[in-house]
Amino acid sequence: EIQAKSILDMRLRRLTGLERSKIEEELKELLELITELRSILASGEKVKSIIKEEMLEIKKKYSDERRTEIDMTAIDFIEDESLIPNEDAMIMLTKNNYIKRTTNDTFKVQNRGGKGVKGLTVNEEDYVDQLINIKTHDYIMFFTNKGKVYRLKGYEIPEFSRTSKGLPIVNLLQVEKDENISSILTVNKDEDKKYLILATKNGIIKKTLLSEFDNIRKTGKICINLKDNDELVGVRKVDDDELILLGNSNGKVVKFNENEIRTMGRTASGVKGINIDDGNCICIEVVKEESIIVIVTEKGYGKQTMVSNFRQTKRGSKGVKALNVTEKNGNLIAIKLAEYDQDLIIISDSGMTMKMPISQISLLGRATQGVRLINLKDNQRVAAISIDNHLDNNEETLENE
Repeated sequence: EIQAKSILDMRLRRLTGLERSKIEEELKELLELITELRSILASGEKVKSIIKEEMLEIKKKYSDERRTEIDMTAIDFIEDESLIPNEDAMIMLTKNNYIKRTTNDTFKVQNRGGKGVKGLTVNEEDYVDQLINIKTHDYIMFFTNKGKVYRLKGYEIPEFSRTSKGLPIVNLLQVEKDENISSILTVNKDEDKKYLILATKNGIIKKTLLSEFDNIRKTGKICINLKDNDELVGVRKVDDDELILLGNSNGKVVKFNENEIRTMGRTASGVKGINIDDGNCICIEVVKEESIIVIVTEKGYGKQTMVSNFRQTKRGSKGVKALNVTEKNGNLIAIKLAEYDQDLIIISDSGMTMKMPISQISLLGRATQGVRLINLKDNQRVAAISIDNHLDNNEETLENE
């Protein structure tokens, strides 16, 4: 109370003088600090000296024994591949050899008879030719119509959006000008199949040990010796005593045991697998009696059929009717193994892509025409099909565009 009364009794100029002296003292200190900082910035020796003092102070305060062990030998076990996630993906390849990788969830499931969505932007002269599902760490083997094979890792193929055209495959593989990719096959590190089985347009078939393709140069490797006017159309992995199914564009198939084919070397020509008569061999599948196959025609018709519906014949025969080929449904374009909870992906020659549940495809007899799977317009044709093994019913919705 006494001090407060004393301040109140002070004259105004005395109070102002006290504040002024405080401000002048603060200004003096700031000017001295500015002078000191400028001298430090102007002198490299002063900067080093201050850094040294501060580092010694930190050392004195925090220095103790190292707790982290640094082992340089661990670097030998780290590869680039270890840093890349092993994910599900889809590889799309066009007839003019444009390739791309995309994710499986790019396409929504639609009901049978839907129009599909744009899956790839292509030129008028180009269309999607092949489609497979992979893991990004799998090896992908590319077999050409000229009987050569090349190999890449899944992640080495660039990822593009759903409608992107992709990358010319010559940027990834040293294929020749007149070479086209006729078949794509995935091989993982835990592969349990022993052989590769190869089929040509003229119905020739060959069995070769898969181990003969362990080392493939960037320039490729011969996988079959083709005769004149013949091309490689399909390659599959096979094991002992499995059944082979060859499809003819005229709607017939032949089913026989793989043990009817002797194992041959990489450069061998092969033996007759199917008598093509008035058509061409268009596909090869490894099946079981209880297997179900999906058959698709060029005009978008298809069906499910039991493999047991086809009687087993000898290698080289004409086979039995698998589909009643008419003007309405067109020639047989593809045969694929399938299961009830999988999806069928259909791609037209104009790049339209449709994904539908296989459960919606009718299970029909051997000699039927099939039902309409995709609504094709403007003279479109089915170019390729694929089976998706990674359907998630909780995430994907049925959509009829």
